[in-house]
Amino acid sequence: MKQLQELEKLGTNAVKKLRFSKFDKGLPFMINSQELPSNQCYLEYANGKIILVGITGTVRDFTIIRELSDEEVDSIRRKFSLALHNA
Repeated sequence: MKQLQELEKLGTNAVKKLRFSKFDKGLPFMINSQELPSNQCYLEYANGKIILVGITGTVRDFTIIRELSDEEVDSIRRKFSLALHNA
């Protein structure tokens, strides 16, 4: 059980590093949620903006569905335990 917890912690830390690495390069970070249809995800930007997008072909082809409100962004941040990026 302890090994599983250590692996989960390593995985979580790796994703956090990837997220901030994407932000530092000026790229958005993709957030997948089981609550969304399989062809939709969120894109989070370093400035705090989160948009809902649809995947329209390849993983790199997105159609913007809408920008989330401040309240929705706060909810997503709480749900996924996302800290703001200090760019």
